[in-house]
Amino acid sequence: MCGLAGFVGLQHAPRWARERLEAMGAVIAHRGPDSRGYHVDETVAFAFTRLAIRDLASGDQPMYNETREIVAMTTGEIYNYPQLRELLVARGHTLHTKCDTEVIPHLYEEFGRELFSKLDGQFAIVLFDYREGVFLAARDHFGVTPLFYTHRGDTLVFGSEIKAILEHPAVERRVDLTGLDQVLTLPGLVSPRTMFEGIHSVPPGTAVEYRPGDQPKTWTYWDLAYPRADAELDHHDETYYVDRVEELLIKSVEKRLQSDVEVGFYLSGGLDSSLIGGIMRHLLPDAELRSFAAAFPERELSESDYQRLMSNVLDSTHRERLVYDEEISARLRDVVWHAECPLKESYDSAAHTLSEAVRESDVKVVLTGQGADEFFGGYIGYRFDHLRRAQPGAVVSTDLAEARLRARLWGDESFFYERNDVEFRATKAALYSAAVRERQLEIDCLEHPLVDPERLAGLHDLHRRSYLDLKLRLGDHLLGDHGDRMTFAHSVEGRHPFLDRELVEFLATVPPELKLKGLEEKYLLKQVARNWIPGRIVDREKFGFTAPGSPHLLRQDDPAIKALLSRERIEADGYFDPDRVEQLVRQYSTPGFRINVPFETDLLMTVITFNMLLDLYHLPAHTA
Repeated sequence: MCGLAGFVGLQHAPRWARERLEAMGAVIAHRGPDSRGYHVDETVAFAFTRLAIRDLASGDQPMYNETREIVAMTTGEIYNYPQLRELLVARGHTLHTKCDTEVIPHLYEEFGRELFSKLDGQFAIVLFDYREGVFLAARDHFGVTPLFYTHRGDTLVFGSEIKAILEHPAVERRVDLTGLDQVLTLPGLVSPRTMFEGIHSVPPGTAVEYRPGDQPKTWTYWDLAYPRADAELDHHDETYYVDRVEELLIKSVEKRLQSDVEVGFYLSGGLDSSLIGGIMRHLLPDAELRSFAAAFPERELSESDYQRLMSNVLDSTHRERLVYDEEISARLRDVVWHAECPLKESYDSAAHTLSEAVRESDVKVVLTGQGADEFFGGYIGYRFDHLRRAQPGAVVSTDLAEARLRARLWGDESFFYERNDVEFRATKAALYSAAVRERQLEIDCLEHPLVDPERLAGLHDLHRRSYLDLKLRLGDHLLGDHGDRMTFAHSVEGRHPFLDRELVEFLATVPPELKLKGLEEKYLLKQVARNWIPGRIVDREKFGFTAPGSPHLLRQDDPAIKALLSRERIEADGYFDPDRVEQLVRQYSTPGFRINVPFETDLLMTVITFNMLLDLYHLPAHTA
């Protein structure tokens, strides 16, 4: 994966454009420190920063078709590149490299805007077709690879990170209050929303078309389709599903080992990453495997015993990176700069530390276990849903307003996603300043579209939650600020075998009772894993990976944190209520006070990191 930046418009001076491009590329140099490439004329200005992983000698971009009428840049990985290359050569195309990204301009020649549906991988793509005078961009199916854009006047500006877009002089810096409301209300930001007003995140499985002088248009080229709960499906025995998932997962790991540089893996000590490591060892029986793990000095937060157990089983060269309390706060400002959004937890500091350890070991690519919880029923919410079905009314009771809201949002008035949202609106109202509170209905993220309700209609609860986790938790939070931004902060690419389109589309056909059997989460995946890793890992209780929160930061008595929470600062910024912030500071500073994650929200962590975001990106105060 690499970095993209640029702009397309009716007319600009090439020399001026080149200067802008160099500034845009420089600010995301961490995404691609190995080389840079440019394409500049009066209409198109493309910049590329490369992290060399495949065809190290010949893979620089932009890429062109034979006539140079199509120019394209791709960041990420196209895993079905060999098959696509063979198809293109058979149709008469000339390809000069062994780099997977070279297929893109030629595929566009053959298939036009349908090319995105032909791809198997994790990618962000931009291209310009000089024959038609059209710009196209797309983000991969699950949103592993980020892509942002904004339309200002007669120019569309894009980048792999927002900080590149902000280097363009036409782009103003303003806070998107609905983005802030999303961070507080949902697991994190949800595309197309960002924290910057007017700057959009391309949603997963979505493409953008822009003709200079016109308005950008978007369309969905892929979405996950779960069957209705009352649909008649083919049924097989458990062994069939175990064997098929195992087959597809092995195939997925094998694809993600394609590389001309060393591939390591994250080893948390849990089921998902351990299984990935086991399959890697099977596929690479004689290779040196490199595993990486973050651990905490506090025993209650650390999984190091299980990490070391799995490292011994896999015979991997293991690097354990201890994350000390003071390091969490010391890294927080850098973390926010890379994340480009406020945070509700400090875990990203640990992820940032871990990717640094990978890069220090001269490894550029790591495989992770991300994505298993969303498609195998791994979160506690899936168990709550099961209890609600078994004992109606025993788990969730709600008032009429909450029932109506849930029916509108989730298609089921008794479906409990994250919290009682009517009640939490009051919590947010108390936290917001008076000026923001006056606009609360306008900025309320639940009053803006989040998911297509047609996709939720008639679904089994497990599938409904899985689809919502895919849309509201995975793409922009776990794969975004938590994943991509933290790995690429140190020029490391993360790959996720559980997020394979063929695997996930098969999992959509698996009966829900095989994913959550009774109250046993990830039952089907555990049966697969028994062939690969010790039962002690398979059967251990799920361990939620957490890191010290804002109460810990307050106890450190850090002057910088105090300044971010001071009454003077809160009043001057105008986003939060100074009395409520002072009240939270007193409450969170109480000896022994703890936040019950994930059931309670660390409000002060969001305030702290939001104020860091204001400073780092020179965002203006809110005025009535």
